[in-house]
Amino acid sequence: MATNDDAFTPVRIPAREVMPPPTISAAAQRNLSTGAGNPRMNWPPASDIEAWRRHVANVDPVREALFTTMLEGVKTPIETTHIAGVLCYDCVPEGHDAARDPVYLFVHGGAFVAGGGVFAKAVGGRAADSIGVRVVSVDYRMPPEDPFPAAPEDCVAVYQALLETIDPARLVIGGSSAGGNIAAAATLMIRDRGLPLPAGTVLLTPEVDLTESGDSFTTNAELDVILKGGLPDCNAIYAGGHDLTDPFLSPLFADYTKGFPPTLVQSGTRDLFLSNSVLIHRKLRGAGIEAELHVWEAMPHGGFLLGDVPENAEIQAEVARFIRRVTA
Repeated sequence: MATNDDAFTPVRIPAREVMPPPTISAAAQRNLSTGAGNPRMNWPPASDIEAWRRHVANVDPVREALFTTMLEGVKTPIETTHIAGVLCYDCVPEGHDAARDPVYLFVHGGAFVAGGGVFAKAVGGRAADSIGVRVVSVDYRMPPEDPFPAAPEDCVAVYQALLETIDPARLVIGGSSAGGNIAAAATLMIRDRGLPLPAGTVLLTPEVDLTESGDSFTTNAELDVILKGGLPDCNAIYAGGHDLTDPFLSPLFADYTKGFPPTLVQSGTRDLFLSNSVLIHRKLRGAGIEAELHVWEAMPHGGFLLGDVPENAEIQAEVARFIRRVTA
């Protein structure tokens, strides 16, 4: 039920400087300092499809060069392949036991409009390196050409194909940011279509509420050095005219009493999407679903992105532990 804002008194906060706290690693402190000057991201209006096409054409080559360097550090062999007609990157660590070991179906982030290609390949490989399991990274279709429901449908198709040779008790679906949304939405589709559920889901700083109504969208605005503000234009072009409260668009609004796998949710105290993580965790717990919430001190959206930061390794260690436990 909507509330009347005129009936409430806001908290007024004077201008202030927020230093990196001494409670995090020196590397994390440097990351916050480096990111302090990052500009707010500018996106075209959701209604201007041609502007979005130009934006993608201009930005993708820059991102590809950056993520090619990231890919060079990956140790796990990666095969570029198609599964159920969907482009995927199959990252299989040395010594992987195809008959027994877990498989992590991973959905990359990128505000629903970016992150395909080299980035999806690199983050899949890095996840396989750090977690030590086979990772299938889905290079799902994106706007402006392919809005919702293309992305979760691609993930469901890949999952269904994997079921032909892999016990669902060994499969975990996860993703980061927009990928966390798509991973949750795909899992809801899997459930509602009567397919076997995966052993677990991993939602890393997920954008599970496209209405962006949570408290941290206000309290962490500008404080998050990665996402200075919300993503209404990205969310709108992804939605393609659908109601943003549709549970397959905003999984926060889904009915979890119908069932959902054990879930790990991650965020940080400076993450713009912190409220998303808190709210989806409470929604799952309220429905009787096993759910863990891990919140890192002073961490912005997506982790500390530059350099070798111990807190990032801690996230991957928790994900590895969770995957091993739910697929044991």
